[in-house]
Amino acid sequence: MLGIGKLGWIEKESPVAGPYDAIVKPLAVAPCTSDIHTVFEGALGDRHNLILGHEAVGEIIEVGSEVRDFKVGDRVIVPAITPDWRSDAVQRGYPAHSGGMLAGWKFSNFKDGVFAEEFHVNDADMNLAIMPKGMSLEQAVMLPDMAPTGIQGAELAEIQPGDSVAVIGIGPVGLMAVAGAVIQGAGRLFAVGNRPICADLAREYGASDIIDYKKGDIVEQILKATNGEGVDAVIVAGGESDSISNAVKMTKAGGTISNVNYIGKGDNVPIPRVEWGSGMSHKDIRGGLVSGGRWRMQQMIDLCVYNRIKPEKMVTHVFDGFENMEKSLLLMKDKPRDLIKPVVLLE
Repeated sequence: MLGIGKLGWIEKESPVAGPYDAIVKPLAVAPCTSDIHTVFEGALGDRHNLILGHEAVGEIIEVGSEVRDFKVGDRVIVPAITPDWRSDAVQRGYPAHSGGMLAGWKFSNFKDGVFAEEFHVNDADMNLAIMPKGMSLEQAVMLPDMAPTGIQGAELAEIQPGDSVAVIGIGPVGLMAVAGAVIQGAGRLFAVGNRPICADLAREYGASDIIDYKKGDIVEQILKATNGEGVDAVIVAGGESDSISNAVKMTKAGGTISNVNYIGKGDNVPIPRVEWGSGMSHKDIRGGLVSGGRWRMQQMIDLCVYNRIKPEKMVTHVFDGFENMEKSLLLMKDKPRDLIKPVVLLE
């Protein structure tokens, strides 16, 4: 990111590992819609000469003197969120906010990201996980962000067995939210989206109903399908601030709205007064940045190894080499109808 709306290549000094850190050479990376919000909407402010990217798997090329569990040559999965684990926020149970609001999200936010020949990982023993032998790069690179963020959407929604659930937005995060809702025990599961390729995979992951926003108001469609009752939980995984409004409108009294969507525009998020019961509906609105770290990556690895999730099915476009980085990133901006997620292989 050269500036708001500007992409390009830049030469920088090699990163330096502190005693607890590692330097990693990427083997596969994946651009994210968050990168698009950051560059083309200036959602994080006017960043200059910032290396983008926060989804990577790679090979360790250097470790600090105090790193105990990893060595040069290890192939690792690198979480998108790399907290400072020696912090008050971690002790309070919110590692994603170590150092301040969203400050656990360092790559392409507060420091250079992973779209580089090598990149820095803080607190390596706590923020890296060994990539299992036999795991494909395409599957592994869905684990830093897409899988844990979507599945956290289901966790925040506090889904109980048999609950009715709606997932707004079925891009990669929303698709993983569908998979997470199934793991949590959802009964009827509405997936809100329009692109057939996403709708088909949502059904494969466990959605029972597809709500096409081009065929009418999504709130009206879901209320009609539920005889006016609405759903027990809504996971917001796409759209802008109006997605929160729609979520409140389609949720039962006492239900939960879970947001894992990066809202990149506007100063406020509107909450409809009447549908929120004039503030007294017991509708719980929750949102969170995924916690990141080694343990979270190990959870995602086990879900893959034991065939609970298949995130590699979201990879629709595979490129080779740095020269295709910008092309793959712009796919996330243009969203062609055959796209779910692009990956760039660098091995």
